[in-house]
Amino acid sequence: MDIEPSLVGSAERFKLDHELELHEFEDKFVIKSLQSPNQGFWISRRDGNINFLDDEICSGSPSRTSTIYGVVGTIRLVVGTYVVVITSCKEVGSFLGYPVYRVMSMRVLACNDALKFSTGQEKKDEAYFMTLLNIVESTPGLYYSYETDITLNLQRRNKLVEGWMSKPLWKQADPRYIWNRHLSEELIECKLDRFIVPIIQGNILPSPSMLRMHSIQNPITSHLNVVLSFQVAELKLKDSLAMVTLVSRRCNRRLGTRMWRRGANLEGDAANFIETEQLLETERFRSSFLQVRGSIPLLWEQIVDLSYKPHLSVIKHEQTPLVVERHFSDLSQRYGEIIAIDLTEKHGEEGQLSAAYAAEMKNVPNVRYVPFDFHGHCKDSNFDNLEILYDQISEDAEKQRYFLIDREGNVLEEQKGVIRSNCVDSLDRTNVTQCYLAQKALNLQLQRIGVLSPSECISMFDEEYGKYRALWAEQGDEISLEYTGTHALKGDIVRYGKQTIFGMIKDGMSALSRYYLNNFHDGIRQASSFVFHNLPLNLDRVLTSFIHLMQDALDLISGHYTVNRNSLSPIGQNGFDPFSFLPVTSALIIGGLTATTLTVQQVGRNVHQYVSTAICAGITAGVMAILKANGRQFCSRPRLCGLL
Repeated sequence: MDIEPSLVGSAERFKLDHELELHEFEDKFVIKSLQSPNQGFWISRRDGNINFLDDEICSGSPSRTSTIYGVVGTIRLVVGTYVVVITSCKEVGSFLGYPVYRVMSMRVLACNDALKFSTGQEKKDEAYFMTLLNIVESTPGLYYSYETDITLNLQRRNKLVEGWMSKPLWKQADPRYIWNRHLSEELIECKLDRFIVPIIQGNILPSPSMLRMHSIQNPITSHLNVVLSFQVAELKLKDSLAMVTLVSRRCNRRLGTRMWRRGANLEGDAANFIETEQLLETERFRSSFLQVRGSIPLLWEQIVDLSYKPHLSVIKHEQTPLVVERHFSDLSQRYGEIIAIDLTEKHGEEGQLSAAYAAEMKNVPNVRYVPFDFHGHCKDSNFDNLEILYDQISEDAEKQRYFLIDREGNVLEEQKGVIRSNCVDSLDRTNVTQCYLAQKALNLQLQRIGVLSPSECISMFDEEYGKYRALWAEQGDEISLEYTGTHALKGDIVRYGKQTIFGMIKDGMSALSRYYLNNFHDGIRQASSFVFHNLPLNLDRVLTSFIHLMQDALDLISGHYTVNRNSLSPIGQNGFDPFSFLPVTSALIIGGLTATTLTVQQVGRNVHQYVSTAICAGITAGVMAILKANGRQFCSRPRLCGLL
């Protein structure tokens, strides 16, 4: 099924070059367009300064020449400047008719000749930050388009003023969803609009029957990265073809990993905040349905301490009411009427968080707060009980409507609000609930445009319904991978409508993986997030030596942490690293348990074995007690930024 590109501003829309040429000289890097060789710039390898091309600069023979497909951006560290470029990409689908590409590999170009004149501490700090950049270099699921902005939903795109799409792509884009916004700042200052492309992060799973897969090797181009998940399926419903696309855009204002970015900051930006757009396209119509998710917008934390479920605590702060008000005021301005669904449990520490949320929501005007204990209502796999939730909100939800436009550009419906869902992680329970609500909206859309009769629904078409549910299951996995490093739990419920034995085993494996990542890996992942809104790295080498850097990497690339040559060293601030002693303590525990087991077997033969058994058991218990008492110190912790 062919879908025509959007007509809004299509006659004069801004387009980027698909291929760039990288020339590497001893003293500089030169990047220029293959289509227009006189268009480009060069970067000094000595000080990292960016300059426009001239005939003299292009003279001479480079040591190496290669094709690249985009410039992700630049970042200045303690001494050097680093340029991130795309070295290979793949066409994976389309967004409103425009080709979308996935970043397959990146490369960091070092402009750090001055490093040889730096102090020993500066070299150590530079190496630390470069490690974070190497992590970013391995970031999966980055997407972009050379021909259109993919950060704006269909309804917002339709309201663009005439000529808007003739602007550079980075000016069209919503900055909150541009993954590489921070990395692009220097390119923006230098007015290199032709080399700035907004990029999103996530995954694209196209339908093989409709999409042509195309790989491009060794590419580079400057563009903005957006955190995105992108899923596509083609459905045949009676005599009609319909394409359903899921686009999930992660907000970059509070990027982070699961345990190190909870709640909201003082500005009201929530962690794991994602706008999910369900696009429906037929031969005559386009329609869009929006939902959002995000962490409970209070100040709260759940610090890892080696326990399976760390303690959850609400931070008492005088600005908490303002934080909640700012969050929902921003949502109302962007989406209209808000229905806030809280899927958390109503007992234990989760219940305390939910109660604090409910108390604050009493003071928030024009927002309907709906508490729904997902685990309580849907226990024993009774997921049909989500109908109870829908019955509570159906009247208000259906008044919010959806966006609908015909082929001639006439607006037939507008979405007047949005449903905001959350659980503790805003992942697994939220995935199931959002899929359920999106299915309800899809039925209304298909009935409205005449594909289905008022008495029909998509679940009556088994094969197509399976494709649709798989779409949401894959989307849930991609969102979970970004936040936790594992696939989503309860994915079989979304995919099949019930919990399966295989799904339970998979959930168990994912839960164990989350425990390991939360305690021993996410510190490093968070670090690169803040850095990469400036730089990339090599993940395999990093994991063995800098297991605590992940949250720091996220903070670096997003610009939440700014590298300052005159500030205290992030390494020097924590000279003692208890995490390095974890292998020793683990060996003592395993050895102690083994020795205790062996000596217990000998107790009946030799009374002296009682003493040996007691000593081994005592040592093992003592080491375990030390680990439990100092669990937080033994876990992977970020170094660059605080929790808020």
